[in-house]
Amino acid sequence: MAAANRRPPLTTHRHTSDKVDLALTLPVFLAYHLGVVFLNVRNGSDLVTGELMQVAEGNKAVYLLLTLAIGVAFAGVFAWLGRGQAFRVTRFVQIAIEGIVYAFLMRAVGSYVVGSMFAGKVSLHGFPGVVMSLGAGFYEELTFRAILFGGGAWFLRKLTFAGTIRGTIMTWGWALACAAIFSAIHYVGPLGDTFNLQSFVFRMVLGMALTVIFVFRGFAAAVWAHAFYDIWVLVL
Repeated sequence: MAAANRRPPLTTHRHTSDKVDLALTLPVFLAYHLGVVFLNVRNGSDLVTGELMQVAEGNKAVYLLLTLAIGVAFAGVFAWLGRGQAFRVTRFVQIAIEGIVYAFLMRAVGSYVVGSMFAGKVSLHGFPGVVMSLGAGFYEELTFRAILFGGGAWFLRKLTFAGTIRGTIMTWGWALACAAIFSAIHYVGPLGDTFNLQSFVFRMVLGMALTVIFVFRGFAAAVWAHAFYDIWVLVL
Protein backbone atom coordinates (compact mmCIF):
# COMPACT_ATOMS: atom_id res chain seq x y z
CA MET A 1 0.00 0.00 0.00
CA ALA A 2 2.88 2.32 0.83
CA ALA A 3 4.48 1.63 -2.56
CA ALA A 4 1.19 2.51 -4.26
CA ASN A 5 1.07 5.81 -2.38
CA ARG A 6 4.58 6.74 -3.53
CA ARG A 7 4.19 5.88 -7.22
CA PRO A 8 1.67 8.51 -8.47
CA PRO A 9 3.74 11.62 -7.63
CA LEU A 10 6.75 10.20 -9.46
CA THR A 11 4.69 9.20 -12.47
CA THR A 12 2.88 12.53 -12.59
CA HIS A 13 6.14 14.47 -12.42
CA ARG A 14 7.68 12.51 -15.29
CA HIS A 15 4.47 12.74 -17.34
CA THR A 16 4.33 16.52 -16.90
CA SER A 17 8.06 16.88 -17.51
CA ASP A 18 7.88 14.89 -20.76
CA LYS A 19 5.26 17.28 -22.11
CA VAL A 20 7.35 20.40 -21.66
CA ASP A 21 10.89 19.00 -21.94
CA LEU A 22 11.17 19.25 -25.72
CA ALA A 23 9.38 22.60 -25.71
CA LEU A 24 12.11 24.02 -23.47
CA THR A 25 14.71 23.09 -26.08
CA LEU A 26 12.98 24.97 -28.92
CA PRO A 27 15.10 28.14 -28.53
CA VAL A 28 18.27 26.03 -28.86
CA PHE A 29 16.88 24.11 -31.85
CA LEU A 30 15.69 27.21 -33.72
CA ALA A 31 18.73 29.35 -32.98
CA TYR A 32 21.00 26.61 -34.29
CA HIS A 33 18.99 25.90 -37.44
CA LEU A 34 18.47 29.56 -38.25
CA GLY A 35 22.16 30.29 -37.70
CA VAL A 36 23.82 27.29 -39.30
CA VAL A 37 22.43 28.17 -42.73
CA PHE A 38 24.98 31.00 -42.85
CA LEU A 39 27.88 28.68 -41.96
CA ASN A 40 29.75 26.11 -44.00
CA VAL A 41 29.83 23.56 -41.16
CA ARG A 42 27.30 21.83 -38.96
CA ASN A 43 27.31 19.45 -36.01
CA GLY A 44 28.19 15.87 -36.93
CA SER A 45 25.06 14.51 -35.23
CA ASP A 46 22.79 16.86 -37.17
CA LEU A 47 20.97 14.82 -39.82
CA VAL A 48 18.17 17.35 -40.28
CA THR A 49 19.86 20.41 -41.80
CA GLY A 50 21.10 18.56 -44.89
CA GLU A 51 17.66 17.09 -45.54
CA LEU A 52 15.98 20.48 -45.16
CA MET A 53 18.46 22.06 -47.57
CA GLN A 54 17.70 19.31 -50.10
CA VAL A 55 13.97 19.92 -49.75
CA ALA A 56 14.64 23.65 -50.16
CA GLU A 57 16.81 22.84 -53.20
CA GLY A 58 19.63 24.92 -51.76
CA ASN A 59 17.50 28.06 -51.41
CA LYS A 60 18.36 29.60 -48.02
CA ALA A 61 15.18 31.65 -47.87
CA VAL A 62 13.06 28.52 -48.36
CA TYR A 63 15.20 26.68 -45.79
CA LEU A 64 14.58 29.44 -43.24
CA LEU A 65 10.84 29.34 -43.90
CA LEU A 66 10.80 25.54 -43.51
CA THR A 67 12.71 25.82 -40.23
CA LEU A 68 10.31 28.44 -38.89
CA ALA A 69 7.35 26.33 -40.01
CA ILE A 70 8.72 23.34 -38.09
CA GLY A 71 9.26 25.53 -35.04
CA VAL A 72 5.72 26.91 -35.19
CA ALA A 73 4.24 23.43 -35.66
CA PHE A 74 6.15 21.99 -32.73
CA ALA A 75 5.36 25.02 -30.58
CA GLY A 76 1.66 24.52 -31.25
CA VAL A 77 1.80 20.84 -30.35
CA PHE A 78 3.78 21.48 -27.17
CA ALA A 79 1.48 24.32 -26.14
CA TRP A 80 -1.50 22.02 -26.55
CA LEU A 81 0.09 19.07 -24.75
CA GLY A 82 1.45 21.21 -21.94
CA ARG A 83 -1.83 23.08 -21.49
CA GLY A 84 -0.07 26.42 -21.25
CA GLN A 85 2.75 25.18 -19.03
CA ALA A 86 5.34 24.62 -21.78
CA PHE A 87 5.95 28.24 -22.77
CA ARG A 88 5.93 30.11 -19.50
CA VAL A 89 8.80 32.59 -19.48
CA THR A 90 9.72 31.48 -15.97
CA ARG A 91 10.32 27.94 -17.23
CA PHE A 92 12.80 29.14 -19.87
CA VAL A 93 14.58 31.35 -17.34
CA GLN A 94 14.72 28.46 -14.88
CA ILE A 95 16.11 25.97 -17.40
CA ALA A 96 18.68 28.49 -18.68
CA ILE A 97 19.94 29.21 -15.16
CA GLU A 98 19.95 25.50 -14.40
CA GLY A 99 21.99 24.88 -17.55
CA ILE A 100 24.57 27.51 -16.55
CA VAL A 101 24.92 25.98 -13.09
CA TYR A 102 25.36 22.48 -14.54
CA ALA A 103 27.91 23.76 -17.08
CA PHE A 104 29.96 25.26 -14.25
CA LEU A 105 29.76 22.04 -12.22
CA MET A 106 30.69 19.92 -15.25
CA ARG A 107 33.77 21.99 -15.90
CA ALA A 108 34.78 21.88 -12.22
CA VAL A 109 34.19 18.13 -11.84
CA GLY A 110 35.86 17.26 -15.14
CA SER A 111 38.92 19.35 -14.36
CA TYR A 112 39.17 17.86 -10.87
CA VAL A 113 38.92 14.25 -12.07
CA VAL A 114 41.35 14.58 -14.98
CA GLY A 115 43.64 17.19 -13.49
CA SER A 116 43.52 19.87 -16.19
CA MET A 117 41.09 21.53 -18.51
CA PHE A 118 40.75 20.23 -22.06
CA ALA A 119 38.80 22.15 -24.67
CA GLY A 120 39.73 20.34 -27.88
CA LYS A 121 41.60 21.61 -30.89
CA VAL A 122 38.66 23.54 -32.35
CA SER A 123 38.05 27.00 -30.93
CA LEU A 124 35.29 29.04 -32.53
CA HIS A 125 34.62 32.64 -31.64
CA GLY A 126 31.59 34.85 -31.98
CA PHE A 127 28.46 33.87 -33.92
CA PRO A 128 29.80 30.62 -35.48
CA GLY A 129 30.97 29.32 -32.12
CA VAL A 130 27.65 30.03 -30.41
CA VAL A 131 25.66 28.42 -33.22
CA MET A 132 27.82 25.29 -33.28
CA SER A 133 27.62 25.04 -29.48
CA LEU A 134 23.82 25.14 -29.65
CA GLY A 135 23.87 22.44 -32.32
CA ALA A 136 26.12 20.25 -30.19
CA GLY A 137 23.86 20.79 -27.20
CA PHE A 138 20.71 19.74 -29.01
CA TYR A 139 21.84 17.03 -31.42
CA GLU A 140 24.49 15.33 -29.29
CA GLU A 141 22.08 15.11 -26.36
CA LEU A 142 19.39 13.79 -28.68
CA THR A 143 21.80 11.20 -30.13
CA PHE A 144 23.81 10.08 -27.11
CA ARG A 145 21.50 10.67 -24.15
CA ALA A 146 17.91 10.46 -25.43
CA ILE A 147 18.32 7.84 -28.17
CA LEU A 148 21.46 5.83 -27.33
CA PHE A 149 21.30 5.81 -23.54
CA GLY A 150 17.53 6.23 -23.22
CA GLY A 151 16.78 3.55 -25.79
CA GLY A 152 19.29 1.14 -24.26
CA ALA A 153 18.00 1.77 -20.74
CA TRP A 154 14.44 1.11 -21.92
CA PHE A 155 15.54 -2.16 -23.51
CA LEU A 156 17.38 -3.21 -20.34
CA ARG A 157 14.26 -2.53 -18.28
CA LYS A 158 12.41 -4.94 -20.54
CA LEU A 159 15.06 -7.62 -19.95
CA THR A 160 15.41 -7.16 -16.21
CA PHE A 161 13.12 -6.42 -13.32
CA ALA A 162 12.75 -2.67 -13.02
CA GLY A 163 13.92 -1.38 -9.66
CA THR A 164 16.18 -4.35 -8.91
CA ILE A 165 19.84 -4.02 -8.02
CA ARG A 166 20.79 -5.99 -11.13
CA GLY A 167 18.74 -3.65 -13.30
CA THR A 168 20.31 -0.58 -11.70
CA ILE A 169 23.84 -1.92 -12.17
CA MET A 170 23.18 -2.80 -15.82
CA THR A 171 21.61 0.60 -16.52
CA TRP A 172 24.52 2.56 -15.08
CA GLY A 173 26.95 0.20 -16.76
CA TRP A 174 25.23 1.11 -20.03
CA ALA A 175 25.54 4.79 -19.04
CA LEU A 176 29.32 4.33 -18.76
CA ALA A 177 29.42 2.63 -22.14
CA CYS A 178 27.43 5.48 -23.72
CA ALA A 179 29.75 8.04 -22.12
CA ALA A 180 32.73 6.19 -23.61
CA ILE A 181 31.06 6.16 -27.05
CA PHE A 182 30.28 9.87 -26.71
CA SER A 183 33.92 10.57 -25.91
CA ALA A 184 35.30 8.29 -28.64
CA ILE A 185 33.22 9.92 -31.39
CA HIS A 186 35.27 13.12 -30.95
CA TYR A 187 38.30 11.31 -32.44
CA VAL A 188 36.53 10.04 -35.56
CA GLY A 189 36.61 11.67 -38.99
CA PRO A 190 38.75 14.34 -40.62
CA LEU A 191 37.85 16.95 -37.99
CA GLY A 192 38.39 14.57 -35.08
CA ASP A 193 41.05 15.20 -32.45
CA THR A 194 44.18 13.08 -32.15
CA PHE A 195 43.48 10.46 -29.50
CA ASN A 196 44.77 11.32 -26.04
CA LEU A 197 43.88 9.34 -22.92
CA GLN A 198 43.53 12.45 -20.75
CA SER A 199 41.11 14.14 -23.12
CA PHE A 200 39.21 10.86 -23.62
CA VAL A 201 38.69 10.44 -19.87
CA PHE A 202 37.73 14.10 -19.52
CA ARG A 203 35.06 13.84 -22.20
CA MET A 204 33.84 10.55 -20.76
CA VAL A 205 33.39 12.26 -17.37
CA LEU A 206 31.41 15.02 -19.08
CA GLY A 207 29.31 12.38 -20.84
CA MET A 208 28.49 10.73 -17.53
CA ALA A 209 27.65 14.10 -15.98
CA LEU A 210 25.25 14.85 -18.83
CA THR A 211 23.68 11.40 -18.44
CA VAL A 212 23.07 12.07 -14.75
CA ILE A 213 21.46 15.41 -15.65
CA PHE A 214 19.35 13.68 -18.31
CA VAL A 215 18.16 10.98 -15.91
CA PHE A 216 17.31 13.22 -12.96
CA ARG A 217 16.44 16.54 -14.62
CA GLY A 218 15.38 15.62 -18.15
CA PHE A 219 16.35 16.19 -21.77
CA ALA A 220 15.98 19.99 -21.74
CA ALA A 221 18.34 20.43 -18.80
CA ALA A 222 20.98 18.27 -20.49
CA VAL A 223 20.64 20.24 -23.76
CA TRP A 224 21.01 23.64 -22.11
CA ALA A 225 23.89 22.45 -19.90
CA HIS A 226 25.76 21.03 -22.90
CA ALA A 227 25.17 24.16 -24.99
CA PHE A 228 26.31 26.55 -22.26
CA TYR A 229 29.32 24.38 -21.49
CA ASP A 230 30.46 24.42 -25.12
CA ILE A 231 29.91 28.17 -25.39
CA TRP A 232 31.96 28.71 -22.23
CA VAL A 233 34.83 26.45 -23.29
CA LEU A 234 34.99 26.94 -27.06
CA VAL A 235 33.79 30.53 -27.50
CA LEU A 236 34.45 32.64 -24.42
